[in-house]
Amino acid sequence: MCAKIDENAATSELYTSLLAGNKQFVEDTLKIDPEYFANLAKGQNPPILWIGCADSRVPANQITNTKPGEIFVHRNIANVVVHTDMNMLSVLDYAVNVLKVKHVIVTGHYGCGGIIAAMSNNQFGLIDNWLSHIKDVYRLHAKELDQVENDEERSNRLVEYNVIEGVYNLCKTSIVQNAWLNGQQLGVHGWVYSLNTGKITDLKVSAYSSANMDNVFKFSKLTS
Repeated sequence: MCAKIDENAATSELYTSLLAGNKQFVEDTLKIDPEYFANLAKGQNPPILWIGCADSRVPANQITNTKPGEIFVHRNIANVVVHTDMNMLSVLDYAVNVLKVKHVIVTGHYGCGGIIAAMSNNQFGLIDNWLSHIKDVYRLHAKELDQVENDEERSNRLVEYNVIEGVYNLCKTSIVQNAWLNGQQLGVHGWVYSLNTGKITDLKVSAYSSANMDNVFKFSKLTS
């Protein structure tokens, strides 16, 4: 007879391992730099805002080989950028107007579960309302996407389009446009990360001004 696994004990062991891991992290870090945490606590001045997917396999610092304090991060299911998301807008406003970041990067990843779910007709619950934003992206590019027979290739292309639309949606915000109108140096970019290779692809959709936007989305300078 197989011994019964104590699930509570296994869960407790996982939980305590996180605290043990933190202790080891602190010890290892202080060996390299005794002033590391003291300096980190003085404040942050990150030049980058990262808007990425909540997927645990896509950690911003690790895949860009950067340190804590170098990237300001906002994550949600499938790195969606929509103008009604007050959480994202609050992060964006703080990053652009307080931290004065130089770059905002929307980063998706191939094999994204949110993208795959949005392509299906299945119901998943509350998240269906969030995934509707991705379905809207599909609708905009349906003519091309419907012609891709391979499901993986089609989902990967939708991943790219979701990032591209995210970049465009960021450029449409008053936050980004006012930064440009005020002469602030700010670039908005779109990347896709590959879980299979670990490599990042620049989608070459960077914007540094509103010059190429549709006129209806351009704001004039705010008057007092």
